[in-house]
Amino acid sequence: MPHHTPLIGTIVAGLVVAFIMGAIAHRLKLSPLVGYLVAGIIVGPFTPGFVANAGLANELAEIGVILLMFGVGLHFSLRDLLSVKNIAVPGAIGQIAVATLMGMGLAHYMGWPLMGGLVFGLSLSVASTVVLLRALQGADLVETYRGRIAVGWLIVEDLVMVLALVLLPALAGIMNNADAGGGAGALLAPLLITFLKVAGFVALMLVVGRRVIPWALHWVVHSGSRELFRLAVLAIALGVAFGAAVAFDVSFALGAFFAGMILGETPLSRRATEETLPLRDAFAVLFFVSVGMLFNPAVLIEQPLPLFATVAIIIVGKSIAAFAIVRAFGHPGDTALTIAASLAQIGEFSFILASLGTGLGVLPAEARDLILAGAIVSIFLNPLIFSVIVRSHKAEDEEEAKPEKAPEKPRAGHVILVGYGRVGKLIATRLAERQAPFVVLEGDADRADEAEEAGLSVVRGNALEDRYLAAAGICEARRLLIAVPEGFEGGAIHQHARRLNPNLQVIARAHSDAEVAHLEGLGVPHVVMGERELAAKMLTLCGAG
Repeated sequence: MPHHTPLIGTIVAGLVVAFIMGAIAHRLKLSPLVGYLVAGIIVGPFTPGFVANAGLANELAEIGVILLMFGVGLHFSLRDLLSVKNIAVPGAIGQIAVATLMGMGLAHYMGWPLMGGLVFGLSLSVASTVVLLRALQGADLVETYRGRIAVGWLIVEDLVMVLALVLLPALAGIMNNADAGGGAGALLAPLLITFLKVAGFVALMLVVGRRVIPWALHWVVHSGSRELFRLAVLAIALGVAFGAAVAFDVSFALGAFFAGMILGETPLSRRATEETLPLRDAFAVLFFVSVGMLFNPAVLIEQPLPLFATVAIIIVGKSIAAFAIVRAFGHPGDTALTIAASLAQIGEFSFILASLGTGLGVLPAEARDLILAGAIVSIFLNPLIFSVIVRSHKAEDEEEAKPEKAPEKPRAGHVILVGYGRVGKLIATRLAERQAPFVVLEGDADRADEAEEAGLSVVRGNALEDRYLAAAGICEARRLLIAVPEGFEGGAIHQHARRLNPNLQVIARAHSDAEVAHLEGLGVPHVVMGERELAAKMLTLCGAG
């Protein structure tokens, strides 16, 4: 058996270099997306050294697109959109229209065809989901009104881009028929056929998919096999996407999005997200690496002015349009600035559109290079832009982030419970029954909502960050209960907490002997391993303890 194959070489090179560059980007407090794109450039054909197989990388990227769109569908929240629909829907559509027209103007100046200009403009109009959410989370703005507007705005952008991915092949066919001199019927037929195919697929998913998919997952859950459940979720994501493409001739993206959206409506959506996250992350990384492989760094030298204009549209033009629209709807300046800063970048949908445009032969290679270069530059600059905006309105952010009814401040000697999952809920119930003062520290929005609905005092945030530990009263606390399932993460939380309060009593959870050894090595005085406690309890009940 050969020690090297193109497939293995491409996967290994992509993931290893992506890890190194992603770690460097994280160290520099940049989005890891920048590191993944740079990794693609390093292993791509335009730089010296090892060159990954571009064909295989594109195949892997298709799986990455499917899983990315499946994740978008899983997190699609109609409730979040409806809460800010009056500004998010017209605002996002208006901003997309303005940015697309600016991109088409630059494309016309460059002498590109109309369809190429349309794809180029659309690619510049949509922000990155990953970058936007991380910026909002880092500034504690997700739960504020302006944060909800930004998220709703992003949802509308995503929906428009899904529609664009469906219609672009049909529009490209119309342009080809027009060039060939076809009549009106020949021009409109591809578009009409596409609408009918999409309508048929959507109807099938809403009528059949909404019944079959939840039923299948519930059956798998009752089988008791975690491995089978994980496989079922992946089979649904990939199978629906592939079936949509084969049977209805619609994009992988639309099929995966609908599969995720339907699954997101079921009570099993959270578990599906958790079970598939590692694989989705791995293929998403390969997707960004494959995009970076397409980038020719020579564009930085050969086309500096077009690149400057592209970045200006992304950061300045698009942001000014968003700011003006938000202000026109009567919202204050700080809200308008937050939305404008959130959208001053492009990302994954831009890459998908660029890949589709070049695949259809309507987008020139130099336009794709400008999109990739604009994405890298804007993702580099966005954290700086956002931090300046947030700092200038820090007082307003802190006031806005206060809950309508502030939780009762616990007295000294309270307990901090990190994590409100299955174990955390049981602990919280017992603490409440004993009327013990405690605070729940939870970073997951859904779980935090659930804890608040139960009437608990909740601090939303990552327990690995000192500010959230301080908000939970770490310096006054008597005990810290770490109920998160990952023992190694629990060890890091222990180190942060003990640095702020050396006298804190810590009790942590572990799943394996390795995690127990790790936690005990860090000095955690009390480590509870579920399997050991179960065994001891069962032996006690049978009289053998």
